[in-house]
Amino acid sequence: MRQRLLFVQTRARFRDVKTLEKFAAAHAAIHNHFNHDRHLNRRDVFKQRRSAALAEWRQLAA
Repeated sequence: MRQRLLFVQTRARFRDVKTLEKFAAAHAAIHNHFNHDRHLNRRDVFKQRRSAALAEWRQLAA
């Protein structure tokens, strides 16, 4: 529910549909890398996955 609200609020800032589509595609790709539902995992598993996601992001952004 929170994600939907964030998306709707963000969408309100965009006037051009093309810009919104670009944002939505990038947001979905990045959000999936960093959203690991921490409360469902042990701390060491969470940290390992978080580090791997951050390393992959840095490699993609370089």
